Amino acid sequence: MSLMLAEIVAALGGELCGDSGLEIERLAPLESAGPSELSFLSNPRYRPQLASSRAGCVIVAEAMKAEALARGTCIVAADPYLYFARLTQLWKSRHASADGLRVHPSASIHPTAEIDPTATIGPLCVLERGARIGAGTVLKSRVTVGEGCVIGERCIVHAGVVIGADGFGFAQDRGVWVKIEQLGAVRIGNDVEIGANTCIDRGALGDTVIEDGVKLDNLIQIAHNVRIGAHTAIAACTGIAGSADIGAHCTIGGAAMIHGHITIVDRTFVSAGTFVGRSILQPGHYTGIFPMDENANWEKNAAAVRQLYRLRERIKALEKRE
Repeated sequence: MSLMLAEIVAALGGELCGDSGLEIERLAPLESAGPSELSFLSNPRYRPQLASSRAGCVIVAEAMKAEALARGTCIVAADPYLYFARLTQLWKSRHASADGLRVHPSASIHPTAEIDPTATIGPLCVLERGARIGAGTVLKSRVTVGEGCVIGERCIVHAGVVIGADGFGFAQDRGVWVKIEQLGAVRIGNDVEIGANTCIDRGALGDTVIEDGVKLDNLIQIAHNVRIGAHTAIAACTGIAGSADIGAHCTIGGAAMIHGHITIVDRTFVSAGTFVGRSILQPGHYTGIFPMDENANWEKNAAAVRQLYRLRERIKALEKRE
């Protein structure tokens, strides 16, 4: 199924310059798109590819309108990347196959689980006692939703996700581990997306909470009683220890390590691979990778590293006196 450019602009807005009757058969990268395909350019770094692109139409910003027109039809948008994101949604909605199955027959659903009539439950999913799934939410294949856990509206949960497994809680009795039963649940807000094979543990007493609009990549571990604020995005392989409190509108890079019982304030950016071992109480961009060592040596070296800038400034001041 193809979409005419006129249909796209009617649905999404933007300024269409050129052939409104052009039929788009596919969305494609700028460098490989052909005459019946649509692409976008948002990063000025790829500007040289614009002139040589064979794309039937390119989505561009106002600043690149003249260049885009010189090569052919274009759509001018305030934010080409955001426009492209909306376009992918439109494209998928128009091309989605409807098999009519809201709940796959292979899913295992406890009689007390509540599923909104507009939700979709994929193959081999498991919904345990008292689980609740909100309107428009989609569970892909092999998703497990544990006892008493709640997923809000319009969420997407990808294959292999486990929501509501026991948190890692044990006490010691003369060298033997004694299990602490995890009595809380997991509460997930609206418009949350959770990547494949991510695990979100239930709380020990209170609930683990994922607020509205959070986006989680694949293979993330979220321990018991963590709270993640609204519209925070976390990349793959990040591990978050128990009772960490992460604010809203944060971005956490892949393979970051977040210590337990700490606070990260709203609008904090954590670089990939960073170990966050203490609370971050001022928003900003934080990066920290330090080699492993025997703990006492590591702490001394870390303390010394934190003084390097101050020492450098003192040395520069001394050199000026000479």
